[in-house]
Amino acid sequence: MQRTIKKPVRVSGIGLHTGCQVSLELRPASEDTGIVFRRVDLQNFEIEAVRKRVSRVVLATTLMKKGVMLSTVEHLLSAFYGLGLDNLYIDIDSLEVPILDGSALLFVEMVKKAGVQKQNEERTFLKVKEPIRLEEGEKFISIEPSSTFQISYEIDFTHPAIGHQVLNLEITPEIYTAEIAFARTFGFYSEVEQMLEKGLIRGGSFDNAVVLSETGIMNGGLRSPDEFVRHKVLDLIGDISLCGYPLIGHIKAYKAGHALHTDLATALVRNSKLCRKVRESELISQAVNF
Repeated sequence: MQRTIKKPVRVSGIGLHTGCQVSLELRPASEDTGIVFRRVDLQNFEIEAVRKRVSRVVLATTLMKKGVMLSTVEHLLSAFYGLGLDNLYIDIDSLEVPILDGSALLFVEMVKKAGVQKQNEERTFLKVKEPIRLEEGEKFISIEPSSTFQISYEIDFTHPAIGHQVLNLEITPEIYTAEIAFARTFGFYSEVEQMLEKGLIRGGSFDNAVVLSETGIMNGGLRSPDEFVRHKVLDLIGDISLCGYPLIGHIKAYKAGHALHTDLATALVRNSKLCRKVRESELISQAVNF
């Protein structure tokens, strides 16, 4: 069944790129609402968290509707998708979601504090029927049929603290909470000045990202040895949620990023040959018959 939260819950923080103080409140929503942002600073202007609203994917995923923007949505959307939430209003008073500690962990804790409740309508899934692969130089992302939602992600950096990392997981709310939510965003100190000149990372600090020098990590230890690839999976889950429905398929990615993630979401939504909508009761019936 579809799910939302039981009661409103609120958090405040700094936008990673704008550096602005922002407050955000999660509120329950009725069946079939989906995930909807409301800019309370702009008379509750609504921006739906769907692929057609994506306007920019440079270092973060930005939504736009009728000229109204909302940036860095991927960590928050990742938490919702990972926890299996379908319907929520996100009331926000600025143009960027707060970065908090650079992971999705605090958003997960917000949802736990609010509580989760089942609703009266079935969930609808996108079940992959045909494989597709998108490439950008050596980078790629693909998806193929599967009986569950799985992700296999591979990264390869020359930096000694990162190197070659691979993660293969079936994504469930329990696995997401334990294995993915804690993974923080990361960046290279050598690129800070260049990004600041472009008007980016104005709210960046050692408190909301893993910061890398040329030879190591500048701000403490990692939360897991492969935290970097786990954060890539976190980003992918947030970006692919823009399909608007939970997926049943196996995603494989190599050195991908927000652009390829959202390109895959676009392909799945626009090409009806790749997947079909399946009601939850149909999946349960198939499982019983099997």
